[in-house]
Amino acid sequence: MDDYLSVGKITSAYGVNGEVKVFPLTDHLDRFYDLDYVYIFEETGKASLNIESVRFIKNLVIVKFKEINDRNEAEKLRGKLIKITRDNAVKLDDDEYFIKDLLNMKVYTDDQKELGILKDVLKTGANDVYVVKTDDRDILIPAIKGVIKKVDIKERKMTVHLLEGL
Repeated sequence: MDDYLSVGKITSAYGVNGEVKVFPLTDHLDRFYDLDYVYIFEETGKASLNIESVRFIKNLVIVKFKEINDRNEAEKLRGKLIKITRDNAVKLDDDEYFIKDLLNMKVYTDDQKELGILKDVLKTGANDVYVVKTDDRDILIPAIKGVIKKVDIKERKMTVHLLEGL
């Protein structure tokens, strides 16, 4: 498993003092207040950036990095993912998983027939929906207790109970 998790994507510079707008990729927005530093990966390697300040405007996070002091420097970060180490990730409950750990996992029915590969997770508000690619189509599976029977991150295997109509 990759040791880094994406918590946001920089969408643009904000203002003239080096702040950036970040689209959050986490359900735990307050976690930005707890971060002292993050990583940005580029072709030349990874860079560690220290967080100076965090604030929220609508559904975006405005972040000021200590190392970035003007709009031109901030604009160079457009499109970059903000990553953290797993050690800095929020602690999950037993039935919660990082999306990154679910992607490309094999999905089986509760009678052990291989259904396909989990290719995407849709955020719907009420509950997540897993997109499972089968041989001939995509199946949408609600991420609810009555359907998701078992998730084994180490074995990269999920067992589901298909509801009628899926």
